Amino acid sequence: MNPEWYHGRDKQPPFFEGWYFKLIDASEQHRYAIIPGIFLSHDPAKHHAFVQVLDGLTGASAYFTYPPEQFHAAENDFDVKIGPNRFRRDGVHLALESESLALKGDLSFENTVPYPKSVYAPGIMGPFGWLTFMECYHGVVSLDHRIEGTLTLNDQPVDFGGGRGYIEKDWGESFPSAWIWSQSNHFEQPGTCLTASIATIPFKVLKFTGTIVSLWHEQHLYCFATYTGAKIEKLTVSDTHVDWVMSTRQHRLEMVATRAQGGLLHEPNRQEMHRRVEETLRATIAVRLSEVTSGRELFSGTGRNAGLEVQGDLGFQTK
Repeated sequence: MNPEWYHGRDKQPPFFEGWYFKLIDASEQHRYAIIPGIFLSHDPAKHHAFVQVLDGLTGASAYFTYPPEQFHAAENDFDVKIGPNRFRRDGVHLALESESLALKGDLSFENTVPYPKSVYAPGIMGPFGWLTFMECYHGVVSLDHRIEGTLTLNDQPVDFGGGRGYIEKDWGESFPSAWIWSQSNHFEQPGTCLTASIATIPFKVLKFTGTIVSLWHEQHLYCFATYTGAKIEKLTVSDTHVDWVMSTRQHRLEMVATRAQGGLLHEPNRQEMHRRVEETLRATIAVRLSEVTSGRELFSGTGRNAGLEVQGDLGFQTK
């Protein structure tokens, strides 16, 4: 019932767990993804904690490693410490320094919007979140929140006051072999958030394509997921766009993401964290939500500062 908490206690390798903090300042000229986590390999020499940093504007990335003994997580709360850094639902403390990057300071998060929970659906994975043999689990900690505070970037202060943030996470044995992920909470109407993912999911001796798409708008969650019976009407991937349409009996969601250049991040497999995935925070997502029966439009807008990853072959149309 608490996807945001640490799940790795007493886990045997291979295992990883990572949280994803998206930080956008009020001017939208400073965009960062901060990813703290831990990786446990079959080879104990490869055990390590980490903090990744992606500059969403330039595409520059950095990977800070720490001995696994410097990873500490609260048992009954989301409170993670990695070396001198600390990560919580309501803020972060950063003390990252290398030859190429120094990022330090404190940010607080106000009016966080947790993903709605129920016994049937303890998180964004719905009832799949209860299964104990999934390769990878996904959670959303905050769909949208306000940021306050200042970070010092290479001795230059960056004011994040009035900015917007988003927090999600993943944990398990390995990332899927193929996936698309996209997210934005920068629409004209503040508080609206889209998070969308589709992946190849191993399931015992079989595999299937699983989808989790959620639109939070006007305090209402519209969910298009495998476990809700949602259908993929269209998924076309090109060098410039991802054109994706989902539908349920009640609603239809059209999404067109415009791809943009990004930076490389380390992602986990069963052996190691290796640099192979490109992510951008410069994409846009045009979104339209409508009623199936009447065609009445419920929402239309374009999300800015969108995160976007396209990895592997999902078996859908490409051009």
